[in-house]
Amino acid sequence: MSNNSNDPSIQQVNPPCPVNATEQIPLNDQATPLVTVARTPTLKIPVVVAERTLQIVVEADISLSPAATEIKRVHKNAFLNQVKLVPVEFAPIAGTNFFNVTRAKLFVSGFIRKNIEYASTECNGTLFDRIADVPFSGFADLMAGDFILFPILAASSANSAMFLNETNQLAPRLDKFFFQNLVNYNEQPFGELVRANFFELDFSPTMVEPEQAFSTLREKIVMDLTLKVLQVQQIQVTGNQVIPGSTTGITLG
Repeated sequence: MSNNSNDPSIQQVNPPCPVNATEQIPLNDQATPLVTVARTPTLKIPVVVAERTLQIVVEADISLSPAATEIKRVHKNAFLNQVKLVPVEFAPIAGTNFFNVTRAKLFVSGFIRKNIEYASTECNGTLFDRIADVPFSGFADLMAGDFILFPILAASSANSAMFLNETNQLAPRLDKFFFQNLVNYNEQPFGELVRANFFELDFSPTMVEPEQAFSTLREKIVMDLTLKVLQVQQIQVTGNQVIPGSTTGITLG
């Protein structure tokens, strides 16, 4: 068997841009032992109180300058400016100052950002780009069965007491009062955008012939907007606390 390195017919190839490289040494690895302890911790986390799909219907006229002869492509995204839950009905939670929200108005507002690409009247022209923000707003009525988990709110209260005149038990003192105020600070429900499904019809309000320009694009949009409503609550869970086990036998104390 011949040694190719000594064969004069074999041309040695030298890399034109050599770099220094170091061969890595394999390292040993092993699983970390784990110790599990049964616990029922109380977590303070955002929980989903409702997940709803709202159908939003809007119509808008968008001006095009320069005028268009053909719409090539339309990209759409939904942006939310506001998701507010306004409670209107409550059920007391026994033994607490809190109430379950059993009915609420869900106010939503935002805009649809549209990126419209279109051709002008030029025979060999460039594509133009028109960005338009189409606003929308509305509300939904959430009933008790619409909630996955009820939002909770604690009410605040204010009380006052008056006193009799010490020297005349027949008249009150108008210069002496006792006040008591209870203020509960609640976690504000908030929204999270999940999905937007668009259905739309785009057309010129005035029908035009082929190659004829139009400067207004009328859009009729139906958007199914899915969002979550969340609130930070304390939730007790049952599980195991997982702690890395000792591999050295070292103890404290």
